[in-house]
Parts: sequence; structure tokens; C-alpha cells
Amino acid sequence: MLLIKLAWRNILRNKKRMIPAGLAIAIGLAALMALDGLVAGMKNNMIINATNTFIGHGQIHAKGFRQTMETENIIKNIKSITAGLNKEKEVKAYTLRTENFAMLSSASGVESIILFGIDPEKETAVSQIKDVIIKGDFLENDDLSRILIGKKLAEILDLTIGDRIVLTVAQAETGELSQELFRVGGIFKFSIRQLDSGAAFINIDKSRKMLGIGGGAHGIVLKFNKLSDIENPLLNFWARYSTKGNEALTWKEILPGIEGAVKMSSFSTLIMGVLLLAVVAVVVMNTLFMSLYERMREFGILRAIGTRPSRMTAMILAEACVLCLISIIIGLISGCMINGIASVIGIDYTGLEMGNITFREPIRPVITLKQLTLFPVFVFIFTLIAAVFPALNAAKLAPAEAMKQKY
Repeated sequence: MLLIKLAWRNILRNKKRMIPAGLAIAIGLAALMALDGLVAGMKNNMIINATNTFIGHGQIHAKGFRQTMETENIIKNIKSITAGLNKEKEVKAYTLRTENFAMLSSASGVESIILFGIDPEKETAVSQIKDVIIKGDFLENDDLSRILIGKKLAEILDLTIGDRIVLTVAQAETGELSQELFRVGGIFKFSIRQLDSGAAFINIDKSRKMLGIGGGAHGIVLKFNKLSDIENPLLNFWARYSTKGNEALTWKEILPGIEGAVKMSSFSTLIMGVLLLAVVAVVVMNTLFMSLYERMREFGILRAIGTRPSRMTAMILAEACVLCLISIIIGLISGCMINGIASVIGIDYTGLEMGNITFREPIRPVITLKQLTLFPVFVFIFTLIAAVFPALNAAKLAPAEAMKQKY
């Protein structure tokens, strides 16, 4: 307690020096919290955009389909799989899709696309296709002649709502071409280049008929009640459905670019954090050295009357600790306020692409447990490390020489 009282008095002796040093520690901690909150918010935004927009929380395909997209490579035992999914408590919704290469022809040109056959009723529960339509209407079960195309594709082929277009696909097994005339019923904008310029959607029943695959499907898109259920090892969900020629994949496996972008962002946060803490450590070390030289005569007298070197070291470290603890409290309050305000207002990065995902909503920084626990501990450790060198110098002072010094 005596050391703490002395440290507090010594800090107050020169407020002009100690206040900037304390603010440097507080600002460093608040900046680190704000940076981590932004990265965490960005990660959440990317996951939400990736899973809710189109791909879902996971998908089931026949093995090898995602590599070759062969029309005849449909899901095996699809009836037993759908029956099993109906019993899965963790699965909130699922939908079947067909997926194949196709060609669209209009009076203005021809474009190769990826054609998706979807169930209009079930699709809205796992994706946002209906929400991103900017012109026209969504598909209907009783109108099999309607097709949805992307905004960019509509511009390339010079199409608008109501225009007719010829769709050509290759049938499964035989490879014979199948052509149908469709009417543009809706134009969508995902703000994802691959979808807006190279994808189209038709009713799954019409797609199955054109492809000649009966009641089959190329993919099952899944949506779970909780995103955390995806990585729950106790469920054994993915292994259970990756059998008999099929494979069940999480969104991370389908879009590895997102995981890479998240890891890169986390690594950037680590680098910035180390740099911020290094700057804080330099400021603290400089402040303590200045305080030491200012009180050189005082320390010399203390040594002369018998104060042990370890006691001198403890005095400097105590000053650093008290200064750091006060600054950490201010930094935590400031960091929480910054992240809290930013989470309400949101940071507009709409249109930015990262890891093949386009941000469609503002990024909202979040407050995480490590910001309130690990970060203050790291700041405290760095401050103590910075204080060790001035403390050792104080312990090595020769009484006679120190008492001669004048600031």
C-alpha cells in the first residue's frame, strides 16, 4: 500500500508529463478495441452476406459435381436424404436446386450462363433471390415460362421485362440439346458479378424436364437454426450426409476465400496491435526515464539512507502499474463507447468486394470478450516491460553521484 501511495503521489507531481503518457495508453487500447471490433463486424457481415444471400449455411451435392458440373451427376438417394433432413431439429429449412451450364439467345446476342432451377416457395426460406429483384416479379409455380436474369446480363443482351429469350441446355446422359422459349419475368441485382452477369433462374420442374433428370437435383441448400450449429462436432451432421456418393459441405468449404479473407484481416489486426502497443511502450519508457532524471537527487538520498535496489525498482514499477491501470479503465470505457456508437450507426462499406463477397449492408463493429479481457492484459504486460529498463537504472544509481545531479 505504501508503494501504491508513493506511486500515486509521484504521478500527480508532474501532471503535464503523466497525463499525456496515460492518454497514450488509453488511446492505444481504445484504438485496438475499435480495430478488432471493426474486423469482427466485417467477419460477421461477410458470413451473413455469404450464407443468407445465396449459398446457405451448407450444401449437399453428389461427389465431384462441384468440380465438373456434369448434368447427369445428380444427388444419390435423394428421397432418403430429404426424409432425413425433415427430421433434423437443427435444420431450419432446405431447398432443392438444379445447376448446369446453359446458353441464352436474344436478338442482341448470345451468352453462356449457369442456369439454376429453383423451387419458388422453398427458395425464399434459404436465400434472398426474391428480395434482390429490382424489376418484375419472382417466379411462380403455375408459370413455368418465366425466367429471372441478372441486371448486367439484361444489359448485355438488351433485355427488359416481358422480352422473350431462347434457353438452350444439354440433356443428361444423351447430351442432346433442349431448347425452350422463356419470357423475362424479373431482373435481379445481387451486387455479385458472377451472379448478375452470368446466372439465371427458372422453375425447378421446368429445369428437370429440359435436362431429363426426372425428380433429381444437383444440390440441396441448407439453412440451420443457429450458425454455430454448423461447427458443432457433436452433431456429426456433415459426416452423416457425406455417404453413398454424396458430400455435405459447410459454407467455409464452399467459399474458402471468405475464410482466407477473415484470416488475413485477423493477421492485419495482430500487426497493427503490436505496432500500437510498441508505440505505447516507447511513450511509457520515455516518461518514466524523464521522471527518473527529474528526481535523481531524491533517489540518491533514498539510496544513501539505506533503501535497497529492489525497493527502488519496485517504486518505478508501481508508478507504471498505477498509471497503466487508470489508463486501461479510461481506454476500456472509450473503446466500448466507440464500438457501441459505430454498431448503432454502422460503417457504410456497401459495394466493397472481399473474398468474392460483396458487402450489401453497413458493417457494425462488435464488442467481444477478448477486448475486455485479453487486450487490457496485453497493454498491462507491455507497460510493465517498458518500465523494466527505467526501474533497473534506478536500482543501479550510485548514491554519491545521484545526489550531485540537478535536473
